This record gives sequence, structure tokens and C-alpha cells, in this order.
Amino acid sequence: MPTPPAPSVPVPAPLVTERLVLRPVRTRDVPAVTRLWTDPEVRRHLGGPVADAVVRIRQRRIVGASQCRAVERTRDGAVIGLVTVEPDGRGGETEVSYQFLPEYWGQGYAREAVAAAVARALEDVPSVVAVTQEANVRSRRLLEAVGMAHAESFVEWDAHQVLYRRTAPGKR
Repeated sequence: MPTPPAPSVPVPAPLVTERLVLRPVRTRDVPAVTRLWTDPEVRRHLGGPVADAVVRIRQRRIVGASQCRAVERTRDGAVIGLVTVEPDGRGGETEVSYQFLPEYWGQGYAREAVAAAVARALEDVPSVVAVTQEANVRSRRLLEAVGMAHAESFVEWDAHQVLYRRTAPGKR
């Protein structure tokens, strides 16, 4: 008797905004994503550049990962960042995280991508959280700009952290 095909995990449709497409990571995106993991400026509030051995593992796992989205600029196809939406591992909530290449900072791309990702997630879950270092003022402003509110502060990884939360309308 033939073996039935393994059930497939549905891949969410790309998320399109005015200037961006958030889509699954492709093999050709790996160099840009690797830069996100190894750039000291990107990683300043994320524990520093990722070790080479860990980068190699991540490179094998990132392509097609259901929770990770490459952020592609529509006008030229440049991969400018990465947005991840996944269970947070702390309290069963859904967490959004993001990294963008420094040359694209200050142009509203991260705000546009994160706002779209949070809105999409809130269609299916009651709330979305994000954690950033208290010292990461740019990230805190972004989270507030997309409607997330400061929910708590704590120390983790030897740094002061802040947790932001946004609740879906009508799901308080």
C-alpha cells in the first residue's frame, strides 16, 4: 500500500503594503538575512552579532520557515528586513519581532511592515506582544506608532527590557 503524502503546512499568503511585500524567505534572500544576524548596528540591542556556527544553522532553517517573512521593497526587489510572528514562549501570546538593514532605517519601512504584520496577526489571535531593550528608543517609538502600548518592564539578558502589547478590537 502506498504511503499517503505528508500533510502540508499552509504557507500564509504574502502580505502586501503600499511599498513592501512580506513573504517567505527564499534562498536568494539568505545573504541579506545573514547581514541582519551579523551586523553590529542591527544587533546592538539584540545581544550582538550571532556566532558563525549559529548563523550556519539559521541559514539552513530560515528558507521557507512559516513564521519568518522577508521584507522586500516592491520598487526594486531589495530585501531590507525580516519580520517574525510566532508564539512568544513566555505566556502563550503571539510575538512580533523585526530587524532591518541600517541603510533602510528612518524611512518608515519598518513601521509599515510591522504594522501590517501585527494587523494580520490580530485577525487570528487576541493580542500581539513585542519585547525590546529599554535603551532601544527607535524600536520603542516604532511599537508605539503601530498602536502597541507599554505593558511591563523587566530585566533579562542583563538588560532592562520593555514588553509592548496590542489587543485585537473587542478581545480585551
